[in-house]
Amino acid sequence: MGHIEEVFEQVKRRDHDQPEFHQAVWEVLESLAPVLELHPEYREYRVLERLVEPERMLIFRVPWTDDQGRVQVNRGMRVEFNSAIGPYKGGLRFHPSVNLSIIKFLGFEQVFKNALTTRPIGGGKGGSDFDPKGKSDNEVMHFCQSFMTELFRHIGANIDVPAGDIGVGGREIGYLFGQYKRLTRRWEGVLTGKGYGWGGSLIRPEATGYGQVYFLREMLKARGEKIAGKSCTISGSGNVAQFCAEKAISYGGKVLTMSDSGGFVHDPDGIDEEKLAWVMELKNTRRGRISEYTKKFKSASYHAGKRPWSVKCDIALPCATQNEIEKAGAKALVKGGTIAVCEGANMPTTPEAVEIFKAAEIAFGPAKAANAGGVAVSALEMAQNAYFSEWSREEVDSRLDTIMTGIHAQCDAAAEKYGHAGDLLVGANVSGFLKVANAMLDQGVV
Repeated sequence: MGHIEEVFEQVKRRDHDQPEFHQAVWEVLESLAPVLELHPEYREYRVLERLVEPERMLIFRVPWTDDQGRVQVNRGMRVEFNSAIGPYKGGLRFHPSVNLSIIKFLGFEQVFKNALTTRPIGGGKGGSDFDPKGKSDNEVMHFCQSFMTELFRHIGANIDVPAGDIGVGGREIGYLFGQYKRLTRRWEGVLTGKGYGWGGSLIRPEATGYGQVYFLREMLKARGEKIAGKSCTISGSGNVAQFCAEKAISYGGKVLTMSDSGGFVHDPDGIDEEKLAWVMELKNTRRGRISEYTKKFKSASYHAGKRPWSVKCDIALPCATQNEIEKAGAKALVKGGTIAVCEGANMPTTPEAVEIFKAAEIAFGPAKAANAGGVAVSALEMAQNAYFSEWSREEVDSRLDTIMTGIHAQCDAAAEKYGHAGDLLVGANVSGFLKVANAMLDQGVV
């Protein structure tokens, strides 16, 4: 058994009930064999063994009172995974599916994603099994205040800087920041995704979706293709999906689908700017279901309980959740003539599906590279907070474009150097790993 396999077996023994974490770890480790051959010092100093073990894991009780006066109790957590290149940085996810395996997988991915941005930020992730859907603003506020009453003692602008994720948008960030400020008497850049006017950055809401499309543009450019005139299937209808669609439309792409947990809508006429604005109002203001789209736009059909990968398209843009493209979905995309898959969600493609895409020579943009735009602009928000300054929309967007273009170049170069030319997944893993591993070596056994 080789060193990589030994490390992975140790992870499975120690964390036997964490399948999502196992998947994330193996996706990285299996890419690193050529790196370890050239750098035996990583094995000597147990870099892999340290890398797969979080520096700190926090689990805590979150009691709160609902609108009927009943006491509710949820579980909160924060995994501070690696701080070799900077303070821990990563989102908070509020969703019933949240458990330690999911938070650890997200935190592990975040380590490499953040390294790829070239910003000085480490990796972490947190959240709770609290479900904000169907809750009043007052109930969400009570929960967020209780959550922060424990979390505040573990975070800080130069220690750990959380942000939003699924279930945590501007409303939740506002309540969390207000409670942090109340408890600490400090106004600092301890959370990103804040509202513009009280420390937030322009382009932050758009950043993940915009960045995903900038990365897609570079992927297609490397193959002599453009987004213009291409049909796109998008999953999700939240923040990432909305701004992915907006940017794809601006580049001349035709968006055919959007979805939520209930199913997807297929509009063969295309979801244009006007229709997308209606979806944004539906989701962000009325907090409705995507099925309502068909009542407004008669050209569309709704497919309950299904994902959009059966729809013929040129480009697939998964923006919903982990493991949403499985083997059957991947085969359907290949059959439909898809030329590129670019991930907006975190690890939305199963390992089996990734192998199907590779075998079919479909361009594949892995999440840790393609959806790094969100955390990249979070780092830009941190920089603005540190200097008590505000940058223009154009400046932030230009910096985001530059960062995403640079990430693609890094991944492409690393893949070629280590014998996997064109494989952006290997390139992302190797490039992110090298930056973190070298910092860990320089800092000693800690």
